[in-house]
Amino acid sequence: MTDGAPMETMRTLRLLTWNIRYGGHGREADLASTIRDSQADVVLLQEATRPAVVEAVARETGMAQWGTSHRQSLGFLSRQPVDHFEWRQPRISRHAFLHVVPAGGQVHLFGVHLSAVHAAWTERRRVHEVRALIETVAARASGFHVLAGDFNTLAPGERLDIHMLPLRLRPFVWMSGGHIRWRTIQQVFDAGYVDAFRARRPGETGFTFPSWQPHLRLDYVFAPAASVGRVATCDVIRTDAAARGSDHLPILAELSLVS
Repeated sequence: MTDGAPMETMRTLRLLTWNIRYGGHGREADLASTIRDSQADVVLLQEATRPAVVEAVARETGMAQWGTSHRQSLGFLSRQPVDHFEWRQPRISRHAFLHVVPAGGQVHLFGVHLSAVHAAWTERRRVHEVRALIETVAARASGFHVLAGDFNTLAPGERLDIHMLPLRLRPFVWMSGGHIRWRTIQQVFDAGYVDAFRARRPGETGFTFPSWQPHLRLDYVFAPAASVGRVATCDVIRTDAAARGSDHLPILAELSLVS
């Protein structure tokens, strides 16, 4: 370092991603206590379709800014006012992607909620959706960024136990011939991203769904391979309040930022 050059300082941002199921109505207390206990700085929400619920949770958790819409699945809460946020919906996608830039601009956060249902045709749809996401991200964030949310699919090599699915969902797998080629997450890997949970918690299941009997990992945090080391921790929150709050368990990641 030369004389007079500014010294870089490291700080952290705690990011929580959570599908709150049907807007979260009636579960505000459990949502708020989970978020408060996590000490999250930014929360990316999926199925945040009730603005009144998001506003109430923001108030109970002391968040300075929040955003959601009746027309969108994705919303956010932030402890500090953010520099920028926007929803972008490529033509192929069922849900818009949410782009949030926290104060200071050291990281770009992209909230994700891909199409649901375990079937071959919906997996093909998710492949198209994630391709559109990656193209959107490439046009808007060249530096440190993460993709986080409910991808509604399995990573390559992970197994779907059809007998553990609710009866109403099993026919979708049977109509796919009992076999689904899981390509969505592989496409994320092929684009140069790393699964932050697997990088930080090798050997652990990381199951997030359903919260009362977790046996599927549908929720992820991804970072570019060159900067995955800046995801200091990545954990599934398995508290009783989290299990009551939604059918998904939330993921908490701690990001290292330079300022």
